[in-house]
Amino acid sequence: MAKIKPSKGAPYARILGVGGYRPTRVVPNEVILETIDSSDEWIRSRSGIETRHWANDEETVAAMSIEASGKAIADAGISAEQIGGVIVSTVSHFKQTPAVATEIADKLGTAKAAAFDISAGCAGFGYGLTLAKGMIVEGSAEYVLVIGVERLSDLTDLEDRATAFLFGDGAGAVVVGPAQEPAIGPTVWGSEGDKSETIKQTVPWTDYRSGEVAKFPAIAQEGQAVFRWAVFEMAKVAKEALDAAGISAEDLDVFIPHQANERIIDSMVKTLKLPESVTVARDVRTTGNTSAASIPLAMERLLATGEAKSGDTALVIGFGAGLVYAATVVTLP
Repeated sequence: MAKIKPSKGAPYARILGVGGYRPTRVVPNEVILETIDSSDEWIRSRSGIETRHWANDEETVAAMSIEASGKAIADAGISAEQIGGVIVSTVSHFKQTPAVATEIADKLGTAKAAAFDISAGCAGFGYGLTLAKGMIVEGSAEYVLVIGVERLSDLTDLEDRATAFLFGDGAGAVVVGPAQEPAIGPTVWGSEGDKSETIKQTVPWTDYRSGEVAKFPAIAQEGQAVFRWAVFEMAKVAKEALDAAGISAEDLDVFIPHQANERIIDSMVKTLKLPESVTVARDVRTTGNTSAASIPLAMERLLATGEAKSGDTALVIGFGAGLVYAATVVTLP
């Protein structure tokens, strides 16, 4: 029987560069209040959100991804031709085929990189990061671009008091490459499909196409159920990721959770008993909930402002529609 030759990749993988893109239009809470009965104070107290960015017609999923990716590639100090894989996590690219990753790979100037999209909601960046790490260690690529990108303004019901203020648009990207020591820990990930109805698209596209419903599909959620799940269950997942990496809360420099809601972030910090010395990402205040883009966007901002620095140890955790989740410990680029 013929023997298959073993793969030969790098011993480990790490994030080498990060980049972000936020649309030019900044939308304050006052704009949201034009279509819902609420107040700026209520929105801030419930979510921590003050502003969010909404894309214009030119700021497509592909265009925002290309901007963020160019910055990440430059930050990593490599060329686009060296990219061997492009992974795009999104729920708001409305073409089912082809994958938007192929367009991005081509326009960036990669050398025919493997390219595909994934759909894992707000945990999508963590899923993509795990796949990229596997590709590098397995030897199928030397450098992989992982992109989280959303145009959630296209899927926001501005008359829904529970969600109208939550969502924003943007793209975040990282370059993952070879390393000589561990810099991306084991991933703790999974799904709870029995809770799939808690965050969902209101109706299938087929119902809209057939005329059964007149209103364009949007994202809806059961806010209290999601909050309880995130606060109690995701803190356990975060602790599992720390344990899997052999890291204690005291060892952490930075905590970058999915930027869903500042109340969730505060509760997780308290449950995990993070020391005051740990820098906590709070990009949600000015960027809103950008689903798969939120973690790389928050990472990019912390590094740009100096709140975090290269070499810091960070816990990242994404969670959302599915319900799905992914958490790991990384060394910041």
